[in-house]
Amino acid sequence: MVSKSRHTLEALSAAGRVIAEYPVTSGSQHDPLPIGNWKVTVISPHPVFHYNPDLFWNAPEADEKAKIQPGPNNPVGVVWIGISKEHYGIHGTPEPSLVGHAESHGCVRLTNWDAAELAKIVTVGAPVIFKE
Repeated sequence: MVSKSRHTLEALSAAGRVIAEYPVTSGSQHDPLPIGNWKVTVISPHPVFHYNPDLFWNAPEADEKAKIQPGPNNPVGVVWIGISKEHYGIHGTPEPSLVGHAESHGCVRLTNWDAAELAKIVTVGAPVIFKE
């Protein structure tokens, strides 16, 4: 469960107990967190990032689509946890100092080490709740 107001992600057991809690950045004024109930659709360690400037309100007009290979400068960090809301997910970041401070493009951003730990906890099909 992601709380926009608390800037946290709580991983819950099947019984509803909190088993992990992480600080997050979630959404922005331009790309708000999509409040609602979703599901995990994919867990991709060391993902390729498919940059599409059409999806970013602040992308320069001259930008073209690109593939950014896995590694330390990949914008989604060491893991991508995709959800049933197209183009949205939970992921790491190459800039951990910005978690909880900077705005995202609607996704939920964690430090790489927290994202890697979370990827070991969740499974495809797990419920994902985004709330105010």
